[in-house]
Amino acid sequence: MEKFKEQSAFHLCEKGLITENQLEEVKNYRSLNIFSLNAELKLFLYLSVLLFTSGIGILIYENIDSIGHIAILLLLLIVIAVCFFYCFKYSKGFQKEEITFEHPVLEYLVLAGNILTCIFIGYLQFQYKPFGEHYGLATLVPTVVSFFCAYYFDNRSVLTIAITGLAAYVGLSVTPQDIFNDSNNLYASQSLSYSAVMLGVLLVLWTIYSSRISLKTHFGLVFITFALHIISVATISNLTSYDTLNWMIFALILGGSTYYFYKVSYQFKAMSLYVFMIIYAYIGGNIVLFRVFENVDFSDIWELLIFLLPAYFVGSIIMFIKLIKNFHKEIAE
Repeated sequence: MEKFKEQSAFHLCEKGLITENQLEEVKNYRSLNIFSLNAELKLFLYLSVLLFTSGIGILIYENIDSIGHIAILLLLLIVIAVCFFYCFKYSKGFQKEEITFEHPVLEYLVLAGNILTCIFIGYLQFQYKPFGEHYGLATLVPTVVSFFCAYYFDNRSVLTIAITGLAAYVGLSVTPQDIFNDSNNLYASQSLSYSAVMLGVLLVLWTIYSSRISLKTHFGLVFITFALHIISVATISNLTSYDTLNWMIFALILGGSTYYFYKVSYQFKAMSLYVFMIIYAYIGGNIVLFRVFENVDFSDIWELLIFLLPAYFVGSIIMFIKLIKNFHKEIAE
C-alpha cells in the first residue's frame, strides 16, 4: 500500500500536478507515520447512539408497568428536546451544499434525537392511538421528520432512516425474515412489486432533479443505492412468477435497471453500487435463462451439462473478478 502511494505521488509530479518540493513534503509527512483516529472515534460515537437508544427501548419494555406511560413519554420528550436544542443552536442552518458541524458529536446528537422521535411517535400511537386506525400516518410522520432533519442538518444516517420509513409507508417489508419468508408480500402481491419499482424510480428521479438544482448532491449515492436494492429485489422476486407475461415484464425492468445502474456506478465511481449491480444482474440473468429453457428436454445431454456446470461457475467467478478490477482501474484514472 505504501509503495502504491509513493508511485501515485511520483506520477502526479511527472504530470506536473505537483512540484518537486511538494513531492518531498509529501514524502516527509508520510515518513512521520501519523495516522488518524477519526473513523474509529466516529464508529464509537455511532455505536454509543445505537446502544443508548436500544437501552431506552429495553428500559421501556422492562419497566412499563412500574414507570407509567405518561412518565416514559415525558422522559423521551425531554431527551429529544435536549438533543434538538443543541443541534439547532450550533447548526449552520439549511444550505443546499454539503455542510458539517463544527463538532462531530452534534452529528450523532441529530441521529439520537431522530431515532428517539421515531420511538416516541411509535409508542404514542401504540398506547394512545392519536392517529386512530391510520397506522400509515404513524409511519409517515416520523418519515417526514427524518427527511427534514436529514436535509436541515445534512445527515446521511438520518436520511437512510427516512428512506426506510418511506418504503415502510409504501408497504415494503425491510426485515431479513420477510425477505426469505415464503409469505413475503413481494411474492404474494404483484401490485406491491410494481409499487416497489415505482418507489425506486421516484428515488432515481429525485436524485436527478436534486443534481440539476444542486440540492445536497452528495445524498445522491444514498438514494441510488436504495433504488438499486428496492428495484432489484422486487424484480428478481417476480422472475419466478407462474404468469409468463409477468416475469417477462420484470425481466425487462431488471435489464433496464441493470444498464442504468451500470452507467450510474461510473458516474458516482461507487464500487459498492457496481458490485451489487453485477450480483443482482447475475442472479436475475440465471433465473431468466432457466425460465427460457425450463420446457426444453435435456435428458440426452444431461451428462454434458453436469460437466459444464463447474466450468460455468468458475468462469463466472473469473469474469466477476475481472470486471471489478477493470472498474477499479477505470475509476482510478
